[in-house]
Amino acid sequence: MTGPHVAIEPSILYLGTPVVLISTLNEDGTANVAPMSSAWWLGWRAMLGLQTASQTPQNLIRTGECVLNLATVEQVAAVNKLARLTGTKAMPELKQRLGYAYEPRKFEVAGLTPIASDTVAVPRVLECPIHLEAVLAERHDMMADDPQVAGLISAFEVRITRVHVRPDLLMDGHENRIDPAKWQPLIMNFQKLYGVSNIEAAPSRLAEIEEKSYHMPDIDRAREDMLAAVG
Repeated sequence: MTGPHVAIEPSILYLGTPVVLISTLNEDGTANVAPMSSAWWLGWRAMLGLQTASQTPQNLIRTGECVLNLATVEQVAAVNKLARLTGTKAMPELKQRLGYAYEPRKFEVAGLTPIASDTVAVPRVLECPIHLEAVLAERHDMMADDPQVAGLISAFEVRITRVHVRPDLLMDGHENRIDPAKWQPLIMNFQKLYGVSNIEAAPSRLAEIEEKSYHMPDIDRAREDMLAAVG
């Protein structure tokens, strides 16, 4: 018995991930910002899946820095304005076929405001409620076992060095905890944009574990780096 499921071959497996506006610095010192959604976190590390030849990963490889600006439904218009723009003059053939356009002034076009970061030279996006400053730790080539696409996609492991959060997202009585009922990330779900409900589906057994139990050394390292920078 095979059960009620059917076997299919979807071209993409974007099963729902948060939308990130990732900011980087171009070679001429100007800021680049681009939407991406192949991102996930563990501790104070993030994995970012990007097309290697695009402007954002090339900036990340060159400078070793970025800021992950997390979007909500309030930033949908900006996300859509940026969705098919690229900061790369020599546009890859795939992006040409998909109708991308070259645009070096992405912050201005999207109506976003760059503000200074604390630990990296890359600006943050004022309008986003959460900013994660980060430095590149490792680059991992994906699909390297397939000669047809080897080198086209990379997974970048970044280490978070500073977290900025809008105060109204904090859990009452806690200075270092984001309230999941208040934080509603914008989700990319099979190329479509969705908001998140603030209604908890059911009590979570994992939530019974104190959040500070997951404290990782990267947090102490980031604090030490920050103190060294201002001292």
